[in-house]
Amino acid sequence: MALPKDYAINIQGVRMELNIDGNAALVTASTSGMGLASAEALAREGANVAICGRTPERLTQAREQLADVGEGDVLAAEADVTAPDDVAALVEATVEEFGGLDHLVMSAGDPASGRFLDTTNEEWIGAMETLVMSVVYTAREAHAPLEESDAGTMVAITATSAQEILDAAALSNSMRRAVSGLLETLAREFAPEIRVNEIQPGPTETESLAGVIEDAVERGDYPDYETGLADWATDAPLGRVADPQEIGDVAAFLSSPRASYVTGASLPVDGGTIRS
Repeated sequence: MALPKDYAINIQGVRMELNIDGNAALVTASTSGMGLASAEALAREGANVAICGRTPERLTQAREQLADVGEGDVLAAEADVTAPDDVAALVEATVEEFGGLDHLVMSAGDPASGRFLDTTNEEWIGAMETLVMSVVYTAREAHAPLEESDAGTMVAITATSAQEILDAAALSNSMRRAVSGLLETLAREFAPEIRVNEIQPGPTETESLAGVIEDAVERGDYPDYETGLADWATDAPLGRVADPQEIGDVAAFLSSPRASYVTGASLPVDGGTIRS
């Protein structure tokens, strides 16, 4: 029997006691979705959290939301993670504000869907910058302060397409696998000072997915939002899509000493969707 849709919601706000009180964490692309959920999970565990985004209004909203979650401090910085100078300034500001950096969680948006012949050169370049180069820039800048920490961790949120290709998702299938290869490389190169892991979410009810479903409802593909949401959960044995907080909680766990012997892992959080 499928778990009720509100199962994840009922456990939100519950502290996991991960022993990261007072640690410093930076979460990229964190004004909404899985990035914001990761920041919330870390803040709930007592960490000081830096967030970033490109829209001042959304950044302010996210900062206010996080301020009510935990007892740590919150730093909100406007930054574009596809711009190397922005990333360097973001890491520098985080280290200056919190006196160091212990945990990095990297999140980014989804690329455009479409088959290979339907994608443009500009879309390929944009997807490379958003999904791959953002990780390159951030991991490079964060390496030194994380190496100085006694608890250094990197976690990247990708997608199940990093492991099992999706139909009409040429950009995601390609770029997510590039990130997976990079993370596995860093897990070996940065050890033992820094643990590096990957989360591969399945369908998750973020603003992005909600927008896709709402567009489909307008086209007449679904009679209503709930029907569309249920359709996205068809392949999940648990019978529902994920709540972003379920991804955020895993990011916090992988960042904590409770996962002290976990590195180089690619962890699907997909309700059992992946078959390979």
